[in-house]
Amino acid sequence: MSLINLLLGDPAIRSLNPHQKDEVNRLTTRLVAIGQNDDFLSLIPGGLFDAQCHNREAKDIGRRLYDIGGVDLMTAVRARVKRKLKDVLAEHLDHAWKGVGTWTV
Repeated sequence: MSLINLLLGDPAIRSLNPHQKDEVNRLTTRLVAIGQNDDFLSLIPGGLFDAQCHNREAKDIGRRLYDIGGVDLMTAVRARVKRKLKDVLAEHLDHAWKGVGTWTV
């Protein structure tokens, strides 16, 4: 990530209208909380996790982000999550988002 993007924010987020920015900020905060409390992946399905052991809510958030701004927005939010939660949980999020839009791991 460039210094400009660190200072001003990612273009995929900067280009959103204020309502969308607020929603993306709320969704990002929720993703961080999911990562901290439950993780994005599980060893067994059930409860918070679907048949592929992906966190259901995280996947739903990924779908919403894709609807708002596509893969560019998902990538920007993933970078924010990585800054907060570090590499391993960001990689878990990558896998949880498999099948969302055109997201690839």
